Amino acid sequence: MRRLGPRPLPLHLSLSLASWSNSALILPGFNLVWQNLKEQKAQNGQPSPAASANHPALPIPPSLKKVLEELGPQLDAADPAALAQALTEEGHRRLDAFLTGVLAYRQTTGAVPQRTAPVIWSEGSTRLLDYRRKSASAQGRTAPRILVIPSLVNRYHILDLDPSISFLDYLAETGFQPFVVDWDAPGPLERDFTLGDYIAGRLCRALDVVRQQDGGPIIVLGYCMGGLLALAATQLCRAGNNAAQNDVAGLALLATPWDFHAEAAGHARMVAALGRQLEPVLQILDELPVDLLQVFFALLDPFLVPRKFQNFATLDRQDPAGKAAAGRFVALEDWLNDGVPLVARVARECLIEWYGDNTTMRGDWEVAGTAIDPRQLSVPCLAMVPGNDRIVPPGSALALGRLLPTCRIETPAAGHIGMMVGARAKTAIWPRIAAWMQDVAGGS
Repeated sequence: MRRLGPRPLPLHLSLSLASWSNSALILPGFNLVWQNLKEQKAQNGQPSPAASANHPALPIPPSLKKVLEELGPQLDAADPAALAQALTEEGHRRLDAFLTGVLAYRQTTGAVPQRTAPVIWSEGSTRLLDYRRKSASAQGRTAPRILVIPSLVNRYHILDLDPSISFLDYLAETGFQPFVVDWDAPGPLERDFTLGDYIAGRLCRALDVVRQQDGGPIIVLGYCMGGLLALAATQLCRAGNNAAQNDVAGLALLATPWDFHAEAAGHARMVAALGRQLEPVLQILDELPVDLLQVFFALLDPFLVPRKFQNFATLDRQDPAGKAAAGRFVALEDWLNDGVPLVARVARECLIEWYGDNTTMRGDWEVAGTAIDPRQLSVPCLAMVPGNDRIVPPGSALALGRLLPTCRIETPAAGHIGMMVGARAKTAIWPRIAAWMQDVAGGS
Protein backbone atom coordinates (compact mmCIF):
# COMPACT_ATOMS: atom_id res chain seq x y z
CA MET A 1 0.00 0.00 0.00
CA ARG A 2 1.34 3.41 -0.98
CA ARG A 3 0.10 6.04 1.43
CA LEU A 4 -0.79 9.42 0.00
CA GLY A 5 -0.81 11.61 3.07
CA PRO A 6 -0.62 13.97 4.58
CA ARG A 7 -2.84 15.46 1.89
CA PRO A 8 -2.31 17.75 0.15
CA LEU A 9 1.35 16.92 0.56
CA PRO A 10 2.71 19.79 -1.61
CA LEU A 11 0.92 22.33 0.59
CA HIS A 12 2.31 20.94 3.84
CA LEU A 13 5.81 20.54 2.43
CA SER A 14 5.98 24.04 0.95
CA LEU A 15 4.53 25.68 4.07
CA SER A 16 6.96 23.90 6.38
CA LEU A 17 9.93 24.51 4.11
CA ALA A 18 9.15 28.21 3.68
CA SER A 19 8.49 28.77 7.38
CA TRP A 20 11.19 26.76 9.10
CA SER A 21 13.98 27.30 6.60
CA ASN A 22 13.58 31.04 6.98
CA SER A 23 12.81 31.38 10.68
CA ALA A 24 15.41 34.07 11.28
CA LEU A 25 13.85 36.33 8.63
CA ILE A 26 11.02 37.19 11.02
CA LEU A 27 13.38 38.88 13.48
CA PRO A 28 13.51 42.36 11.87
CA GLY A 29 9.73 42.52 11.56
CA PHE A 30 9.21 41.19 15.09
CA ASN A 31 11.68 43.72 16.45
CA LEU A 32 9.97 46.56 14.58
CA VAL A 33 6.58 45.73 16.07
CA TRP A 34 8.11 45.31 19.53
CA GLN A 35 9.80 48.70 19.38
CA ASN A 36 6.53 50.23 18.21
CA LEU A 37 4.67 48.69 21.13
CA LYS A 38 7.23 50.03 23.61
CA GLU A 39 6.82 53.52 22.18
CA GLN A 40 3.04 53.28 22.41
CA LYS A 41 3.26 52.15 26.04
CA ALA A 42 5.67 54.97 26.84
CA GLN A 43 3.10 57.47 25.56
CA ASN A 44 0.12 55.76 27.23
CA GLY A 45 -0.94 54.20 23.97
CA GLN A 46 -0.13 57.21 21.77
CA PRO A 47 3.32 57.45 20.18
CA SER A 48 5.12 60.79 20.28
CA PRO A 49 5.48 62.74 17.00
CA ALA A 50 9.19 61.98 16.92
CA ALA A 51 8.60 58.31 17.53
CA SER A 52 5.92 58.26 14.87
CA ALA A 53 8.40 59.48 12.30
CA ASN A 54 10.69 56.56 13.07
CA HIS A 55 8.04 53.91 13.70
CA PRO A 56 4.52 54.72 12.48
CA ALA A 57 1.88 53.51 14.94
CA LEU A 58 0.86 49.95 14.13
CA PRO A 59 -2.43 48.33 15.08
CA ILE A 60 -1.38 45.41 17.27
CA PRO A 61 -3.95 42.69 18.13
CA PRO A 62 -4.22 41.88 21.88
CA SER A 63 -3.02 38.30 21.32
CA LEU A 64 0.14 39.56 19.63
CA LYS A 65 0.69 42.16 22.35
CA LYS A 66 0.80 39.39 24.93
CA VAL A 67 3.42 37.49 22.95
CA LEU A 68 5.46 40.65 22.41
CA GLU A 69 5.40 41.54 26.09
CA GLU A 70 6.64 38.06 27.02
CA LEU A 71 9.37 37.75 24.38
CA GLY A 72 10.28 41.37 23.71
CA PRO A 73 12.56 41.87 26.73
CA GLN A 74 14.36 38.64 25.87
CA LEU A 75 14.77 39.92 22.33
CA ASP A 76 16.37 43.13 23.65
CA ALA A 77 18.80 41.14 25.81
CA ALA A 78 19.80 38.62 23.14
CA ASP A 79 22.79 38.78 20.85
CA PRO A 80 21.24 39.34 17.36
CA ALA A 81 23.67 37.08 15.51
CA ALA A 82 23.42 34.26 18.04
CA LEU A 83 19.60 34.50 18.09
CA ALA A 84 19.42 34.35 14.30
CA GLN A 85 21.68 31.30 14.28
CA ALA A 86 19.62 29.58 16.99
CA LEU A 87 16.37 30.24 15.11
CA THR A 88 17.84 28.85 11.91
CA GLU A 89 19.01 25.68 13.65
CA GLU A 90 15.69 25.17 15.41
CA GLY A 91 13.81 25.71 12.15
CA HIS A 92 15.93 23.06 10.44
CA ARG A 93 15.41 20.68 13.38
CA ARG A 94 11.63 21.01 13.15
CA LEU A 95 11.66 20.62 9.39
CA ASP A 96 13.79 17.48 9.72
CA ALA A 97 11.43 16.05 12.35
CA PHE A 98 8.41 16.74 10.15
CA LEU A 99 9.98 15.10 7.09
CA THR A 100 11.11 12.14 9.20
CA GLY A 101 7.56 11.67 10.46
CA VAL A 102 6.09 11.91 6.96
CA LEU A 103 8.53 9.33 5.62
CA ALA A 104 7.88 7.00 8.56
CA TYR A 105 4.14 7.19 7.92
CA ARG A 106 4.39 6.73 4.15
CA GLN A 107 6.80 3.81 4.55
CA THR A 108 4.61 1.99 7.08
CA THR A 109 3.83 -1.33 5.46
CA GLY A 110 0.42 -2.90 5.19
CA ALA A 111 -3.04 -1.42 5.19
CA VAL A 112 -5.00 -0.89 8.37
CA PRO A 113 -7.69 -3.59 8.19
CA GLN A 114 -11.19 -2.26 7.76
CA ARG A 115 -14.03 -4.41 8.93
CA THR A 116 -17.11 -4.96 6.89
CA ALA A 117 -20.74 -5.05 7.97
CA PRO A 118 -23.76 -6.49 6.17
CA VAL A 119 -25.39 -4.20 3.61
CA ILE A 120 -29.15 -4.13 4.08
CA TRP A 121 -29.93 -1.45 1.49
CA SER A 122 -28.11 0.41 -1.27
CA GLU A 123 -28.88 3.00 -3.88
CA GLY A 124 -26.21 4.34 -6.19
CA SER A 125 -23.05 4.80 -4.13
CA THR A 126 -24.99 4.96 -0.83
CA ARG A 127 -25.23 1.92 1.41
CA LEU A 128 -26.88 1.23 4.74
CA LEU A 129 -24.71 -1.00 6.92
CA ASP A 130 -25.99 -3.19 9.73
CA TYR A 131 -23.86 -3.13 12.91
CA ARG A 132 -26.32 -5.03 15.07
CA ARG A 133 -24.96 -7.88 17.16
CA LYS A 134 -26.33 -11.29 16.28
CA SER A 135 -26.24 -12.25 19.95
CA ALA A 136 -28.71 -9.46 20.65
CA SER A 137 -31.33 -10.73 18.22
CA ALA A 138 -33.54 -11.86 21.07
CA GLN A 139 -33.77 -8.24 22.20
CA GLY A 140 -34.37 -7.01 18.68
CA ARG A 141 -38.04 -6.28 19.18
CA THR A 142 -37.34 -3.79 21.97
CA ALA A 143 -33.75 -2.51 21.47
CA PRO A 144 -33.66 1.09 20.16
CA ARG A 145 -32.65 1.48 16.53
CA ILE A 146 -29.97 4.10 15.84
CA LEU A 147 -29.49 5.57 12.35
CA VAL A 148 -25.96 7.00 12.32
CA ILE A 149 -25.19 9.63 9.65
CA PRO A 150 -21.57 10.69 8.98
CA SER A 151 -20.31 13.60 6.90
CA LEU A 152 -20.36 13.49 3.12
CA VAL A 153 -16.64 14.35 2.88
CA ASN A 154 -15.19 11.69 5.17
CA ARG A 155 -15.84 7.98 5.23
CA TYR A 156 -17.74 6.53 8.15
CA HIS A 157 -14.68 4.52 9.29
CA ILE A 158 -13.88 7.05 12.03
CA LEU A 159 -16.91 5.54 13.81
CA ASP A 160 -15.32 2.09 13.54
CA LEU A 161 -11.61 2.84 13.47
CA ASP A 162 -10.51 -0.51 14.93
CA PRO A 163 -11.89 -3.07 17.39
CA SER A 164 -10.43 -1.20 20.36
CA ILE A 165 -12.06 2.13 19.51
CA SER A 166 -15.32 1.60 17.62
CA PHE A 167 -18.27 3.85 18.43
CA LEU A 168 -20.57 1.60 16.38
CA ASP A 169 -19.46 -1.49 18.31
CA TYR A 170 -19.97 0.41 21.55
CA LEU A 171 -23.56 1.20 20.61
CA ALA A 172 -24.22 -2.45 19.82
CA GLU A 173 -22.60 -3.61 23.05
CA THR A 174 -24.62 -1.10 25.07
CA GLY A 175 -27.97 -2.45 23.92
CA PHE A 176 -28.70 -0.48 20.76
CA GLN A 177 -29.20 -1.57 17.17
CA PRO A 178 -26.89 0.67 15.11
CA PHE A 179 -27.17 1.22 11.36
CA VAL A 180 -24.72 3.54 9.60
CA VAL A 181 -24.94 5.32 6.27
CA ASP A 182 -21.91 4.72 4.05
CA TRP A 183 -21.95 7.50 1.45
CA ASP A 184 -18.83 6.38 -0.44
CA ALA A 185 -17.49 8.49 -3.32
CA PRO A 186 -20.16 9.92 -5.62
CA GLY A 187 -20.73 7.91 -8.79
CA PRO A 188 -22.61 8.61 -12.05
CA LEU A 189 -26.01 8.67 -10.33
CA GLU A 190 -24.87 11.30 -7.83
CA ARG A 191 -23.01 13.51 -10.29
CA ASP A 192 -25.78 16.15 -10.43
CA PHE A 193 -26.97 15.78 -6.82
CA THR A 194 -27.87 18.61 -4.47
CA LEU A 195 -28.06 18.36 -0.70
CA GLY A 196 -31.78 17.86 -1.20
CA ASP A 197 -31.17 14.73 -3.24
CA TYR A 198 -29.03 13.28 -0.46
CA ILE A 199 -31.37 14.28 2.36
CA ALA A 200 -34.94 14.12 1.03
CA GLY A 201 -34.01 11.18 -1.20
CA ARG A 202 -31.30 8.90 0.13
CA LEU A 203 -31.60 9.62 3.84
CA CYS A 204 -35.37 9.46 4.04
CA ARG A 205 -35.31 6.15 2.17
CA ALA A 206 -32.59 4.83 4.48
CA LEU A 207 -34.74 5.82 7.44
CA ASP A 208 -37.64 3.91 5.89
CA VAL A 209 -35.44 0.79 5.72
CA VAL A 210 -34.56 1.19 9.40
CA ARG A 211 -38.27 1.44 10.16
CA GLN A 212 -38.77 -1.95 8.55
CA GLN A 213 -36.33 -3.62 10.96
CA ASP A 214 -37.64 -5.07 14.20
CA GLY A 215 -36.80 -2.96 17.19
CA GLY A 216 -37.66 -0.22 19.60
CA PRO A 217 -37.75 3.55 19.08
CA ILE A 218 -35.67 5.12 16.30
CA ILE A 219 -33.03 7.72 17.17
CA VAL A 220 -31.19 9.60 14.42
CA LEU A 221 -27.56 10.50 15.19
CA GLY A 222 -25.43 12.79 13.04
CA TYR A 223 -21.72 13.58 13.32
CA CYS A 224 -20.30 16.89 12.06
CA MET A 225 -21.81 17.69 8.64
CA GLY A 226 -23.84 14.51 9.12
CA GLY A 227 -25.63 16.32 11.94
CA LEU A 228 -26.96 18.92 9.52
CA LEU A 229 -28.13 16.16 7.21
CA ALA A 230 -29.71 14.35 10.18
CA LEU A 231 -31.49 17.50 11.35
CA ALA A 232 -32.95 18.20 7.92
CA ALA A 233 -33.95 14.58 7.31
CA THR A 234 -35.66 14.37 10.70
CA GLN A 235 -37.63 17.55 10.05
CA LEU A 236 -38.62 16.44 6.56
CA CYS A 237 -39.65 12.95 7.60
CA ARG A 238 -41.61 14.14 10.61
CA ALA A 239 -43.41 16.70 8.46
CA GLY A 240 -44.29 14.18 5.77
CA ASN A 241 -47.59 12.44 5.41
CA ASN A 242 -46.26 8.98 6.14
CA ALA A 243 -45.77 6.65 9.06
CA ALA A 244 -42.16 7.79 9.54
CA GLN A 245 -43.27 11.07 11.07
CA ASN A 246 -43.96 9.39 14.41
CA ASP A 247 -41.01 7.02 14.35
CA VAL A 248 -38.14 9.38 15.16
CA ALA A 249 -37.99 9.45 18.94
CA GLY A 250 -34.83 11.55 19.29
CA LEU A 251 -32.09 13.39 17.43
CA ALA A 252 -28.43 13.39 18.58
CA LEU A 253 -26.12 15.96 17.03
CA LEU A 254 -22.38 15.52 17.57
CA ALA A 255 -20.14 18.51 16.79
CA THR A 256 -22.72 19.85 14.34
CA PRO A 257 -22.22 23.38 12.97
CA TRP A 258 -25.05 25.86 12.54
CA ASP A 259 -23.81 29.42 12.90
CA PHE A 260 -20.91 29.38 10.45
CA HIS A 261 -19.93 32.93 11.38
CA ALA A 262 -19.68 32.28 15.11
CA GLU A 263 -16.13 32.81 16.40
CA ALA A 264 -14.61 32.69 12.91
CA ALA A 265 -16.63 34.86 10.52
CA GLY A 266 -13.52 35.97 8.65
CA HIS A 267 -12.40 32.40 8.07
CA ALA A 268 -15.87 31.39 6.89
CA ARG A 269 -15.97 34.23 4.37
CA MET A 270 -12.48 33.28 3.19
CA VAL A 271 -13.70 29.71 2.60
CA ALA A 272 -16.58 31.08 0.52
CA ALA A 273 -14.24 33.35 -1.45
CA LEU A 274 -11.96 30.41 -2.23
CA GLY A 275 -15.02 28.38 -3.20
CA ARG A 276 -15.98 31.02 -5.75
CA GLN A 277 -12.44 31.04 -7.12
CA LEU A 278 -12.71 27.29 -7.65
CA GLU A 279 -15.73 27.59 -9.93
CA PRO A 280 -13.70 26.65 -13.06
CA VAL A 281 -12.61 23.44 -11.29
CA LEU A 282 -16.21 22.64 -10.36
CA GLN A 283 -17.40 23.22 -13.90
CA ILE A 284 -14.71 21.06 -15.49
CA LEU A 285 -14.62 18.19 -12.97
CA ASP A 286 -18.22 18.36 -11.69
CA GLU A 287 -16.79 17.91 -8.21
CA LEU A 288 -14.48 19.39 -5.60
CA PRO A 289 -11.52 16.97 -5.35
CA VAL A 290 -10.33 15.58 -2.04
CA ASP A 291 -7.01 17.45 -2.05
CA LEU A 292 -8.77 20.78 -2.47
CA LEU A 293 -11.18 19.90 0.31
CA GLN A 294 -8.19 19.15 2.53
CA VAL A 295 -6.86 22.64 1.86
CA PHE A 296 -9.90 24.11 3.62
CA PHE A 297 -9.28 21.95 6.68
CA ALA A 298 -5.57 22.84 6.64
CA LEU A 299 -6.42 26.55 6.73
CA LEU A 300 -8.02 26.09 10.16
CA ASP A 301 -4.59 25.42 11.67
CA PRO A 302 -1.82 25.39 9.06
CA PHE A 303 0.77 23.89 11.43
CA LEU A 304 -1.40 21.16 12.94
CA VAL A 305 -0.24 18.54 10.43
CA PRO A 306 3.48 19.36 10.83
CA ARG A 307 3.13 19.17 14.61
CA LYS A 308 1.41 15.79 14.42
CA PHE A 309 4.09 14.29 12.22
CA GLN A 310 6.90 15.73 14.31
CA ASN A 311 5.41 13.91 17.30
CA PHE A 312 4.97 10.75 15.26
CA ALA A 313 8.67 10.80 14.42
CA THR A 314 9.54 10.60 18.12
CA LEU A 315 7.51 7.45 18.88
CA ASP A 316 9.55 4.42 19.89
CA ARG A 317 7.99 1.53 17.97
CA GLN A 318 10.04 -0.98 19.93
CA ASP A 319 8.16 0.01 23.07
CA PRO A 320 4.65 -1.54 23.33
CA ALA A 321 3.05 1.78 24.19
CA GLY A 322 4.86 3.54 21.37
CA LYS A 323 3.93 0.80 18.93
CA ALA A 324 0.27 1.05 19.92
CA ALA A 325 0.34 4.85 19.59
CA ALA A 326 1.98 4.57 16.16
CA GLY A 327 -0.65 2.07 15.03
CA ARG A 328 -3.46 4.37 16.13
CA PHE A 329 -1.79 7.33 14.39
CA VAL A 330 -1.50 5.43 11.10
CA ALA A 331 -5.12 4.26 11.28
CA LEU A 332 -6.36 7.78 11.92
CA GLU A 333 -4.20 9.34 9.21
CA ASP A 334 -5.32 6.71 6.72
CA TRP A 335 -8.90 7.75 7.45
CA LEU A 336 -8.11 11.46 7.17
CA ASN A 337 -6.37 10.95 3.85
CA ASP A 338 -9.11 8.72 2.43
CA GLY A 339 -11.79 11.37 2.03
CA VAL A 340 -14.30 11.60 -0.78
CA PRO A 341 -14.99 14.50 -3.16
CA LEU A 342 -18.09 16.66 -3.08
CA VAL A 343 -20.15 16.90 -6.25
CA ALA A 344 -20.19 20.43 -7.64
CA ARG A 345 -23.71 21.50 -6.64
CA VAL A 346 -23.26 20.28 -3.07
CA ALA A 347 -19.84 21.98 -2.87
CA ARG A 348 -21.42 25.30 -3.87
CA GLU A 349 -24.16 24.91 -1.27
CA CYS A 350 -21.68 24.11 1.50
CA LEU A 351 -18.88 26.56 0.73
CA ILE A 352 -20.78 29.57 -0.57
CA GLU A 353 -24.21 29.28 1.06
CA TRP A 354 -23.33 27.73 4.43
CA TYR A 355 -19.94 29.33 5.01
CA GLY A 356 -20.29 32.50 2.99
CA ASP A 357 -23.96 33.45 3.42
CA ASN A 358 -24.55 31.62 6.73
CA THR A 359 -27.88 30.45 5.36
CA THR A 360 -28.43 28.03 8.24
CA MET A 361 -28.26 30.63 11.00
CA ARG A 362 -30.13 33.22 8.93
CA GLY A 363 -33.02 30.80 8.39
CA ASP A 364 -32.55 30.68 4.63
CA TRP A 365 -31.50 27.04 4.23
CA GLU A 366 -34.09 25.06 2.31
CA VAL A 367 -34.16 21.37 1.46
CA ALA A 368 -36.67 20.08 -1.10
CA GLY A 369 -38.63 23.31 -0.78
CA THR A 370 -38.80 23.15 3.04
CA ALA A 371 -37.11 25.70 5.26
CA ILE A 372 -34.98 23.88 7.81
CA ASP A 373 -35.89 25.50 11.11
CA PRO A 374 -34.65 23.87 14.35
CA ARG A 375 -37.30 25.76 16.31
CA GLN A 376 -39.99 23.70 14.60
CA LEU A 377 -38.52 20.38 15.72
CA SER A 378 -40.18 19.23 18.93
CA VAL A 379 -38.40 15.86 19.12
CA PRO A 380 -35.97 15.48 22.10
CA CYS A 381 -32.45 16.43 21.02
CA LEU A 382 -28.89 16.12 22.26
CA ALA A 383 -26.16 18.55 21.20
CA MET A 384 -22.65 17.32 22.00
CA VAL A 385 -20.39 20.36 21.65
CA PRO A 386 -16.68 19.51 22.13
CA GLY A 387 -15.06 22.37 24.00
CA ASN A 388 -11.74 22.05 22.13
CA ASP A 389 -13.17 21.69 18.63
CA ARG A 390 -11.12 23.49 15.96
CA ILE A 391 -13.13 22.26 12.99
CA VAL A 392 -16.56 23.28 14.31
CA PRO A 393 -16.11 26.20 16.73
CA PRO A 394 -18.14 25.56 19.90
CA GLY A 395 -20.12 28.74 19.32
CA SER A 396 -21.31 27.42 15.98
CA ALA A 397 -22.67 24.19 17.46
CA LEU A 398 -24.06 25.88 20.59
CA ALA A 399 -26.18 28.13 18.39
CA LEU A 400 -28.01 25.06 17.09
CA GLY A 401 -28.52 23.53 20.52
CA ARG A 402 -30.03 26.76 21.81
CA LEU A 403 -32.55 26.94 18.96
CA LEU A 404 -33.88 23.41 19.43
CA PRO A 405 -36.92 23.56 21.77
CA THR A 406 -36.11 20.39 23.71
CA CYS A 407 -32.35 19.94 23.71
CA ARG A 408 -29.76 18.80 26.21
CA ILE A 409 -26.42 20.51 25.57
CA GLU A 410 -23.24 18.71 26.64
CA THR A 411 -19.80 20.32 26.36
CA PRO A 412 -17.16 17.61 26.89
CA ALA A 413 -13.49 18.56 27.09
CA ALA A 414 -12.53 17.02 23.76
CA GLY A 415 -11.70 17.87 20.19
CA HIS A 416 -13.70 17.28 17.05
CA ILE A 417 -12.06 13.94 16.27
CA GLY A 418 -11.10 13.18 19.86
CA MET A 419 -14.74 12.76 20.85
CA MET A 420 -14.84 9.75 18.53
CA VAL A 421 -11.38 8.21 18.93
CA GLY A 422 -9.65 10.04 21.79
CA ALA A 423 -8.24 8.33 24.86
CA ARG A 424 -11.25 9.35 26.96
CA ALA A 425 -13.94 8.92 24.30
CA LYS A 426 -15.05 5.45 25.35
CA THR A 427 -15.15 6.19 29.07
CA ALA A 428 -16.11 9.86 29.32
CA ILE A 429 -18.06 10.82 26.19
CA TRP A 430 -19.80 7.83 24.62
CA PRO A 431 -21.53 6.85 27.90
CA ARG A 432 -23.15 10.30 28.02
CA ILE A 433 -24.53 9.81 24.52
CA ALA A 434 -25.75 6.31 25.35
CA ALA A 435 -27.39 7.43 28.61
CA TRP A 436 -29.32 10.16 26.83
CA MET A 437 -30.50 7.75 24.12
CA GLN A 438 -31.62 5.25 26.75
CA ASP A 439 -33.60 7.98 28.48
CA VAL A 440 -35.24 8.99 25.21
CA ALA A 441 -36.01 5.40 24.23
CA GLY A 442 -37.44 4.67 27.67
CA GLY A 443 -39.67 7.70 27.57
CA SER A 444 -40.94 7.30 24.02
